Amino acid sequence: MSISRWPAGERPRERLLARGAQSLSDAELVAIILRTGTRGRNAVEVARGLIGRFGSVGALLAAEHRALGAIPGLGSAKRAQLAAVMELARRALRAALDRGDPLASPRAVRDYLRLELQDRQHEVFLGVFLDAQNRVLAVEELSRGTLTQTSVYPREVVKRALHHNAAALIFAHNHPSGVAEPSRSDEALTQALKQALALVDVKVLDHFVIGAGAAMSFAERGLI
Repeated sequence: MSISRWPAGERPRERLLARGAQSLSDAELVAIILRTGTRGRNAVEVARGLIGRFGSVGALLAAEHRALGAIPGLGSAKRAQLAAVMELARRALRAALDRGDPLASPRAVRDYLRLELQDRQHEVFLGVFLDAQNRVLAVEELSRGTLTQTSVYPREVVKRALHHNAAALIFAHNHPSGVAEPSRSDEALTQALKQALALVDVKVLDHFVIGAGAAMSFAERGLI
């Protein structure tokens, strides 16, 4: 049944306005973004199908345009709406990160890095470049690997640190397996980067491993 035929108190948009966004399910929120359904399915049903297909609402919002474009009924307008929501969320978290010292707001760092990385299908290695007051200068993707490994070259990371005139760095990478635990190669890479950057007086403050709904900090584990 079309959502327009539902009782007013059950329609997602009306319920959001009356009770707040937190009162809606993931599918109902996605339905509001989509606005319309497809032939034979209303927007909520389409949203449920999309979330089920990708495994989570986060994975849906992080999906590549090619993957979304392969779904019948999900035209360019709907794909653009989903991409816009994800980008707004990234920018809001990045703005919170930029406003102050990331070390004074570890939750902001974790939230931003999890949004950036936890639903990626391939391993990605990020660097957060900081100035002497620990303010964010830039966030860069330093490497993109396969499902099981990535290649990060300390010499290239040193070049990027000098380019930004950075005083410190925070690293992060995701484990597509979903397990937020460092491997021995993760620990070895972190030490190699730390040693290389120390030669140009740049500190490595932390390295986060991002998994499914979790972020492990090397600094908190005493691994840096």
